[in-house]
Amino acid sequence: MDFKKFKYVSLILGVLITLLLAGCGDKEEGTDSESGSTDSNGEVDYSEAVDYTIIGIEPGAGISVTTEAAIEEYDSLQGWNVELSSTGAMMTELDNAIRNEEPIVITGWNPHWMFAAHPDMKYLDDPLEIYGGEESIHSMSRLGFEEEQPEAYKMIEQFEWNVEDMEEIMYEAEETGDDINQIAAQWVEDNEDRVSAWSEGVEDVDGVEVELVSTPWDSERAASGVLKAAMEQKGFDVSVTEVDVAIVFESLATGDADATLAAWLPITHREFYETYQDDIVDMGPNLVGAKIGLVVPEYMDIDSIEDLNPNN
Repeated sequence: MDFKKFKYVSLILGVLITLLLAGCGDKEEGTDSESGSTDSNGEVDYSEAVDYTIIGIEPGAGISVTTEAAIEEYDSLQGWNVELSSTGAMMTELDNAIRNEEPIVITGWNPHWMFAAHPDMKYLDDPLEIYGGEESIHSMSRLGFEEEQPEAYKMIEQFEWNVEDMEEIMYEAEETGDDINQIAAQWVEDNEDRVSAWSEGVEDVDGVEVELVSTPWDSERAASGVLKAAMEQKGFDVSVTEVDVAIVFESLATGDADATLAAWLPITHREFYETYQDDIVDMGPNLVGAKIGLVVPEYMDIDSIEDLNPNN
């Protein structure tokens, strides 16, 4: 090879090597990857990666309303959007994101089987306490229910269980595809010692009708299913009507339903409770240790809502 040809080949090889190195550099620093955008320091910009969007559930749900408030209050969430659809749609997006180890921010709550299915998830710290701290799920009734049906009132008032109980039923229903009411009824048969505490001092009845009103969520379906099965052992004829959360409180206030097990306080359903509190009876918590907030997979290297970035 003569010298001129050698110089030409060397020049071409030099250009190709330069382009190759530049491409590698772009990939290393880049703006896009499977786990999201990165900044000049090589840190993932999770906010851009999720397109400044929180994946939520049904419009009007307590956590949906609270998340809209959080977007208003947090500087780090300015310009963000909450995508409201359904719990099932949210879970589908969560499953896909975790399967591919991609960033995602969802509205999460305990009790829910999502934490049994995906134990490596975490709540983001909430310094402004928009989502509150520990929540309780309360039983409530219409005015006059205790006087008219004292045995039913007493059993509902004595009903209490824990987060693990509820999530056990929810997760089994999700895993097996069996009807959650059937699983709840089996749980009652398997936990007679727990059930006997709810019925202590309650006289047997013969077909006394009780209408429970609830929300169409598996957590509340589990609670209503368990109590329905337990009350039917005492001779009650229990029906459960599923409605939007606003209708739960309205139906108690108007006397169209007898009781509910589905009131999340002090934050999630505060607006509805404050609207109707003079026309309903708070029977106290049936479950403590509930929680709501923004949830992300553990592989996302953020710990607080304030670690997110506004959409400027």
